[in-house]
Amino acid sequence: GTAGLSVAKILENMEIGHNILHGQWDWMRDPKIHSTTWEWDMASPSAQWKHSHNELHHTYTNVIGKDNDLGYGIMRVDEDQKWIPLYLAQPLWNFVNACFFEYGIAAYDLELGKNLATPERRKDPKFKAAAKQVLGKIRKQATKDYLVHPALSGPSFVPTLAANFVANVVRNLWSHSVIMCGHFPEGVETYEKTSIEGETRGEWYLRQMLGSANISGSKAMHIMTGNLSHQVEHHLFPDLPSNRYAEIAPKVRAIFDEYGLRYHTASLPRQVGSAWHKVFRLSLPNGWMAATTPANAPQQVAQLYKLTTGGPKVRRAYDRAQRAA
Repeated sequence: GTAGLSVAKILENMEIGHNILHGQWDWMRDPKIHSTTWEWDMASPSAQWKHSHNELHHTYTNVIGKDNDLGYGIMRVDEDQKWIPLYLAQPLWNFVNACFFEYGIAAYDLELGKNLATPERRKDPKFKAAAKQVLGKIRKQATKDYLVHPALSGPSFVPTLAANFVANVVRNLWSHSVIMCGHFPEGVETYEKTSIEGETRGEWYLRQMLGSANISGSKAMHIMTGNLSHQVEHHLFPDLPSNRYAEIAPKVRAIFDEYGLRYHTASLPRQVGSAWHKVFRLSLPNGWMAATTPANAPQQVAQLYKLTTGGPKVRRAYDRAQRAA
């Protein structure tokens, strides 16, 4: 039962909800599956998600400081970002974010960090209205999953509550993994804000191509990922019905090959491993992981301790040495 519910929640979010909210099925003019009417089974209200995802993420894909899907606003995602000791905890909070991913999405849809930073932003009527909407959606979801459904099961109240909690966590872990595979594996390009100034339409398409990565696998895998396993094709044609991505993928890959571009694709375990490797690597000072071996591990740990406790001057000296190497 719990496994079936987990699969159902994954399919509702990934293959159904995500793609409906992109407008992929609007051409059917069916109000039940239209992007303007669909509300999905997760904490983030669909209207807010459509703004942060469709309008911001798909416009500013992999642009540091503009695309909140890149590191979710809580991680170091590029070597050019200054390293500070706080990033050592990056793997831990990325795992916590994965477990409760639906709430993390709701938080960055609200741009919570930015909007809580100053009294003026906290008091902004638009932010307060959006926050009220999110809290209302969370309350509705929690009531459904942890009160109404368990109550309807009578003597199985506690097992039903536990099953709903486990299914939500499984769905969160799965969707977090799939989304990380789409933009965060090693070798996927990231961009500075200044790099998109005066960007042409062709350059925008190139950024989508180089800033996305695919997952190879069976048809069942593609369905369970909501066809976000075809992330490259999705970013080129976000409102194309997801069941068409496999059809166009060979033609898209042929364009990569023609122009000598890397078509980034690998199996799910490899992409997840690559993304987490990057999370760990960037949680550490530039070059530290690559330079560390079993033989020099004690010296490297001592150096890391010095960089962590030594202050900005010590870290600047390390950065200069890395650039000169």
